[in-house]
Amino acid sequence: MTSTNSMVVDRRSFLRVSALAGGGMMLAFHFDPVGELLAQGQGPAAQFLVNAFIKISPQGVITIMAKNPETGQGVKTMLPMLIAEELDAKWSDVKIEQASFDPTQYGQQSAGGSTATPNNWEPLRRVGAAGRAMLITAATQTWGVPESECTAADSRVTHRPSNRSLSYGELATKAAAITPPELKSVTLKDPKTYKIIGTPVRGVDVPSIVTGKPIFSIDFTLPGMQHAVFQKAPVFGAKVASANLDEIKAMPGVKHAFVVEGTTELTGLMPGIAIVADTWWQAQTARKALKVTWVEHPTSAQSSVAFAQKAEELSKQPPQQALRTDGDVDAALTGAAKTVEAAYYYPFIPHAPLEPQNCSAQFKDGKIELWAPTQIPAGGRALVTRTLGVTEADVTLHLMRTGGGFGRRLYNDYVVEAAWIAKQISPTPVKLMWTREDDMTHDLYRPAGFHYLKGGVDAAGKLVAWKNHFITFGEGERTASAAGISGHQFPARFVPNYAFNQSKMPLGVPTGALRAPGSNAFSFVFQSFIDELAHAAGKDPMQFRIELLSTVPMPPPQKGGDGFNADRARGVVELVAEKSGWGKKKLAKGTGMGVAFQYSHRGYFAEVAEVTVMAPARVKVNKVWVAGDIGSQIINPLAATNMVQGGVIDGIGELLQEITVEGGAVKQTNFHEMPLIRLRQAPPEIEVHWKLSDNAPTGLGEPMLPPILPAVTNAIFAATGKRIRTLPITKAGFTWIT
Repeated sequence: MTSTNSMVVDRRSFLRVSALAGGGMMLAFHFDPVGELLAQGQGPAAQFLVNAFIKISPQGVITIMAKNPETGQGVKTMLPMLIAEELDAKWSDVKIEQASFDPTQYGQQSAGGSTATPNNWEPLRRVGAAGRAMLITAATQTWGVPESECTAADSRVTHRPSNRSLSYGELATKAAAITPPELKSVTLKDPKTYKIIGTPVRGVDVPSIVTGKPIFSIDFTLPGMQHAVFQKAPVFGAKVASANLDEIKAMPGVKHAFVVEGTTELTGLMPGIAIVADTWWQAQTARKALKVTWVEHPTSAQSSVAFAQKAEELSKQPPQQALRTDGDVDAALTGAAKTVEAAYYYPFIPHAPLEPQNCSAQFKDGKIELWAPTQIPAGGRALVTRTLGVTEADVTLHLMRTGGGFGRRLYNDYVVEAAWIAKQISPTPVKLMWTREDDMTHDLYRPAGFHYLKGGVDAAGKLVAWKNHFITFGEGERTASAAGISGHQFPARFVPNYAFNQSKMPLGVPTGALRAPGSNAFSFVFQSFIDELAHAAGKDPMQFRIELLSTVPMPPPQKGGDGFNADRARGVVELVAEKSGWGKKKLAKGTGMGVAFQYSHRGYFAEVAEVTVMAPARVKVNKVWVAGDIGSQIINPLAATNMVQGGVIDGIGELLQEITVEGGAVKQTNFHEMPLIRLRQAPPEIEVHWKLSDNAPTGLGEPMLPPILPAVTNAIFAATGKRIRTLPITKAGFTWIT
């Protein structure tokens, strides 16, 4: 789910300030696009770009713009906290507004890859610090006193010797006339003095959410709006051969029904039939009366059964590609005291956000206006411009609050569908809304994967050999989206004899990034196999990991790497061992504890699950302990804890999920066939601990999720002696307690 949502504070970055109509102050972050684009080799731009973030009214209301899309990860609250802290604002004076998509004002705006915190941690604090400095200067000029005698706190500047003070509202107009300081020169606060950062702050939209206010994209309406549905072929990309459109057009409320030829992009405008009516229910009712035949598609013979058969066949052949090779793995396996061989599999799974895909649009006078719950608005605009044949200047896109994304809304297929329909029925506004079945059968799925592993330990129980033949999807040099794995993934460099190889097979099903892409799948495999090797070595699984992380890593034979830091990983493993009481508890029969760790999206997490398995093979997760290292500061502890707990529950739910393909189409259509975890199945307690480290803060949307899957399956093994190598766990005969 990676993205490049970065703001660079360098010699070309600066501030501008202006007075608001009626008094007050607007503070904006700027950077020089001439320098930026020349540095990128793209030639000079014609004008400065402006990022307006802070407005202070004469009444003292401090409005801070939240530039990134809010998908439930809390950035609408967290990013303004950074500015407000350094501004020394009183949080109760702060009003937060969602910015619309406008890169000429806000730079890159996106949600994905847990990037919001690392990319904005310093720049936004410097914007706030500059605003504070300007307000202090305005006060010193008013009083004719040295700046050294003045301090700012709680939206006021105070002159210490005289105890005089002025509010930010009273100072705002005068501050608007002051030349802003250079961003690099401003003084940032000592973290020990933080009043907002590091304190639990409730999400700005929580009151509206719990009282049912219409703040989500699915709630959006416009006067005169019509409603659309879009029928696509079960086989991805198949075109319409024929349809009973005349009958559909005659149905109650139906205004339009037409064939969409689509494009060749699996993440773009797919072929299908659009129906537009006065109400969504009328459109959906007409859709149920559709009689469509589809053109035969080349991938209509693909199936999950055939994928598994092909993977088994490829596993017995020489690998197509070597991802990493260290030492002589075959010789080491031959000389190992004990070896373990295992085949692991994880399935396709969907994103399954509770809010189905939707988008509102209006095409008028050659311009398109969109209201979209997108994670990557720049991608949505680009897709719309090239599909509709309009310019970027003709596209206005408003960021709507999203009812869950998890990577699904990185892809803007639903946005371009709404835009295309709006152009056909111009100038009437339209809302396109998918059904749950649309969402389930036309996702961009987390790719399935097959791993054929063999490992060896020596007589002292040390891991000396690791071999993996990974069977994934793709053709030639191209790997299907989100289906690849870096050869540098742990335990690479920590095993002297290591071979990570890959083979690919063709795939017609569209795939994409799911929350914690890549590691959400292979963490289950790698951490489970490490557990198997620990038992083969006769060692405690926790101690085996600590010893492995204490090994001096080999220098990488190739360029690159994933930035993995063994000391930080070992730190969270040791912390979770301490907090969970690992090895110090007497567990009842049928109860076991499992451990796993993962470095993902710049965060380090180790997790222990305590699980009880009751007859007949019903699993209950009693408790989960989490230890995380995401740097030196937890910006919003309330949101951070909630995010970790939600990610753990999300990961546990993935242990039950599966998407299967038959005849080139997805078989599962709704939650009765592809279940989400129920409240009663979630662990009653998830205990979260932080290990602060001397590193800049990083994001939290993803890194806590991957290790919970192997922690639970390793706990099931500890409780039953039965190893789970295939997901979902129902394939091994297990199910959740109800």
